[in-house]
Amino acid sequence: MADPGAGLARSEGTGEQPLADPVQEAARVIAVGERNGVSLRATGGVGVAMTASSARRPPLERHYQDIDFVVSSKQAHDTGRVFASLGYEPEAEFNALHGQRRLFFLDPVHQRQADVFLDRIEMCHVLDLRERVTIFDQAIPPADLLLSKLQVVETNDKDYKDAIALFADHDLTQDESGININRINELCATDWGWWRTVTAVAERAHKIAREYSQRPDGAWLSHVPDRIRHLLAEIERADKTRRWKLRARLGDRVPWHNTPEEVDHA
Repeated sequence: MADPGAGLARSEGTGEQPLADPVQEAARVIAVGERNGVSLRATGGVGVAMTASSARRPPLERHYQDIDFVVSSKQAHDTGRVFASLGYEPEAEFNALHGQRRLFFLDPVHQRQADVFLDRIEMCHVLDLRERVTIFDQAIPPADLLLSKLQVVETNDKDYKDAIALFADHDLTQDESGININRINELCATDWGWWRTVTAVAERAHKIAREYSQRPDGAWLSHVPDRIRHLLAEIERADKTRRWKLRARLGDRVPWHNTPEEVDHA
């Protein structure tokens, strides 16, 4: 049988076992991918940790179970070759059934899963990243990381910690130097479902951020509630499309989000 990693550049990291630290391991995977023309970018909790150092500081630090990535669907085949060369095993049945939109690979050393989204993150809503995957070197942009957390209807403690870490380290901006409010309104001002979920989850994150900032180990987060309130004000201020307004008339009487099978792994 042919080596699935055949033809890959045998550079630093290739052929070694996966690293124990998930953030370091994500950086290794991304670097080897880049050397072989595959532009993987981190998302999920590990992506947040690579973008916001506050995610690894109390009271926001947490355990990362798996590592999530995004890559162009055009590079799906080469992505499999990269993971094989790095010591991962493909979850063949899942990849055969869902390989048009998502791939799973198992790190057999640490019993950790690498979840690779192709073009978009499909969970409670669809976050299209086809034009945004490679804006930054290691992770998807802060605004997209934030949207990936604020779009989870059944939000858990890990999602709140990740969202708060992003607000802690990135101000709201009109470009990609911080949390790009234009990117957020691209979805929230045109799609009522996105608006409904993002604003509801952000309100809850605001409450939790205030609670964290009142803890002895969280006083350094005192600026975060204001940033979340600023985000909510900007979302409300944005001009809404006709489509948004028509959907708003139906409100919660009609389901506005998908119910994914799994949202608690990142």
